[in-house]
Amino acid sequence: MTTSISVGKHEPLRVEIRSVPLRQPLEWLRRSWEDLREIGKPGLAHGVLIAVLGAVLLMLGSTHLYLTAAAVTGYLLVGPVMTTGLCELARRREARERLGFDESLQALSRNPQGLMHFAGVLALVALLWFLFSAVVLETALNASVPSLAVALWGGGAGSLGPEQVLGYVGSGAVLAAFVFSVSVVAVPLMIDRRASASDAIRASLRATFANLPAMLLWGALIVAVTAIGFITLLVGMVFVAPLLGYATWHAYRDLIA
Repeated sequence: MTTSISVGKHEPLRVEIRSVPLRQPLEWLRRSWEDLREIGKPGLAHGVLIAVLGAVLLMLGSTHLYLTAAAVTGYLLVGPVMTTGLCELARRREARERLGFDESLQALSRNPQGLMHFAGVLALVALLWFLFSAVVLETALNASVPSLAVALWGGGAGSLGPEQVLGYVGSGAVLAAFVFSVSVVAVPLMIDRRASASDAIRASLRATFANLPAMLLWGALIVAVTAIGFITLLVGMVFVAPLLGYATWHAYRDLIA
């Protein structure tokens, strides 16, 4: 499958979508584990930053279960753009270029407009989820959104029942699936070929639907590995974030020609 994507005002870039076997996501994780061992400290530094950001969001949302769930969901929704430096490190290792934390930040200057637009899209999705979830709680689930006082000082953490929590998580899962579909190869495509955000999103959607069985497995693996990061109180996220970031690069290399 081939599609054209434009890069700035240049000629359209021909992008071929490859088909991969069902078990290919396991290979992406295997390769990313090798990257994790070889790249070492620069990748772990990104993992520390991502884990600290998650901890800050959880502390801010710890006053109410709704805010905690919203913080976790928002954190995961903007997660793809946080892998930019990690994708750059994986690219550099493959190209045998210098590896370092400063070098990983060069990805931000390679296509700042595309990355900024993509980050804006994810931030908008996270904001819309925050607002939409309030409507879901108050209407479909018959639960109240915490007041400003509760949000600031705590209280009312047990106001959501099991059915309400399940409905809330289910709604978030649908949105997470959408974000996964539009971001599966977006960041690597933007830093490697300087694609625009809209073109990278379209390529991600095409790659997802052309490889649906493998993408379902990949999504399940991401959820499982990310859960380890949260179960360990985000300590594991120091290693989980680089692992998934590097795997994203390898997914891109297999899915896009």
